[in-house]
Amino acid sequence: MSAMPAANPRKTAAVRKLGPVDIADLRAAVLAIPEDIWAAENAGKPNRFEALGATRHIVFRFIDSPRDWRGSHDRPAWAAWRDRLEPVLAQAVRDYGYARGLFPRVMLASMPPGGVIHPHIDANPAAKWPHKIHVPLTTNPGVVSFFGGEERHFPVGEAVEVDNLGPHWVRNDGDTDRIHLIFEYYDADQPDPDWLAPFLAASVAR
Repeated sequence: MSAMPAANPRKTAAVRKLGPVDIADLRAAVLAIPEDIWAAENAGKPNRFEALGATRHIVFRFIDSPRDWRGSHDRPAWAAWRDRLEPVLAQAVRDYGYARGLFPRVMLASMPPGGVIHPHIDANPAAKWPHKIHVPLTTNPGVVSFFGGEERHFPVGEAVEVDNLGPHWVRNDGDTDRIHLIFEYYDADQPDPDWLAPFLAASVAR
């Protein structure tokens, strides 16, 4: 196929503020994660992209294929964290009003002081449909994000949908870690885009 698949028209093209979320329980648990757990989870993560630099991840849910957001699976850490994560996820997406909303990717992302996520777009087809949502758990005044054509600072406990299909980057010029809960969300009742079936068929044929 010559044309790139079109994005979900429901996705933001800049930043959509989703409001405050009660992160107290989740944040306390995240701050208590031992260093060896961070290291082990990061070593086994499925999202290895050069643009992410030194950012470390604990991945709870992930897609089965980078071509299709409709298939996803729980990773080992999900069972232990589910009770803390689900209330935060539910609060963050309350304004969408989806009766059957699904979360194909759910993860923690920890950026150290001096860390950089280099300019990039989320290029795989599975990233084009779901909403991309951040909930900051820790930050500092030196953390700067670029989304929707401008620099931004996201406060702790305020959920926000970001445009992951336009150029974006992050840097941490402060002296503490920046830890975000990052996840994707989509409406299982929304009709699949017209391009999906031909795209997948063409991918299999190659």
